Amino acid sequence: MNRFVTFMKKNYKVIVIVAACVAILFWSFRPKKSENNPEKDKLLLELLAYVLEKGHYSPIPMDDAFSKKVFEKYLNSLDPFKRYFIQEDIDAFKIYEDSIDDFVKNKDLKFFDLTYDKLLQRMEESQNIYKEVLENPFDLNKDESLNVDYEKAPFAKNKEELKQIWEKQLKFSVLSSIDDKEKIQEKATDSAKIEIKSLEELEKEARESIEKNLDDNYINFKDFNRDDWFGVYLNSIVERFDPHTFYFSPENKERFDVSMSGTFEGIGARLQKKNVGVEVSELISGGPAWKGKELAQGDIIIKVAQGKEEAVDITGMRIDDVVKKIKGPKGTEVRLTVKRVDGSIKIISIIR
Repeated sequence: MNRFVTFMKKNYKVIVIVAACVAILFWSFRPKKSENNPEKDKLLLELLAYVLEKGHYSPIPMDDAFSKKVFEKYLNSLDPFKRYFIQEDIDAFKIYEDSIDDFVKNKDLKFFDLTYDKLLQRMEESQNIYKEVLENPFDLNKDESLNVDYEKAPFAKNKEELKQIWEKQLKFSVLSSIDDKEKIQEKATDSAKIEIKSLEELEKEARESIEKNLDDNYINFKDFNRDDWFGVYLNSIVERFDPHTFYFSPENKERFDVSMSGTFEGIGARLQKKNVGVEVSELISGGPAWKGKELAQGDIIIKVAQGKEEAVDITGMRIDDVVKKIKGPKGTEVRLTVKRVDGSIKIISIIR
């Protein structure tokens, strides 16, 4: 049975009844992948409000204070690196900052529709921005600063400032790539086995690799349909009750069961989608990751590399695609670049 919210502890009967209603609801309103079905979404909001207020083991008031927290969480989920929205977008959204609780109770999709339409527009525009930025070499001698505490960083004031943010973030990625490759070259004891490249060559390779990864990510983003983004909106609401309450659409629940069931054969970990990233939700006792004692619950996987190959940025990928990159033949190495809970970045090597 398709469940749309995972609850804990008590009110089991209420949960089962509502879960059954949701299953019937979705099969009755089963849309095509790209179809907009507002009646289904409105009914889902109605059921969501009922279960959270009546069936959750630790309900909290759905009021203006609740709305402000959901607003903050939702925008951070849509644009965690401040790469899409500009201040005029935020100003338009902020009009409804105190009204999300009313929208849920009244089955009103106005706020979601506004943010969803604007996100698609800005993502389309951003693709042109990064291609333009990566077209020419960066000035590596120019001193610049970048605020990597994205959650606290302000949104760009306008499109010109947004492009500057992209330039700095991409330059930082290029510099990181160059630094990694220069260290490999410095440690090489046999120059015949590795080609020593100039700074200009490394910079060019880094730009090309980053552009390819971004192109791949945008292809994956285009696989996200309205239901996927509506799920982000609903999860921003339900996670305000506690961090272990989630919403799954039937399609995502089915995908989750297929790709996430049991233990990953490769590393011995369970992963879950977190915003546009992938979070380590559990380490399996006795598995490779558990034995290695480096990967930790709560780590966000940013990149995946096979052995000595170049790491691939997995931000925005579907979870089943990430799983395919993490899995591999027994005894082979996979390197995970992860963001720790404290914000630090670490590369972890695991033998499958």
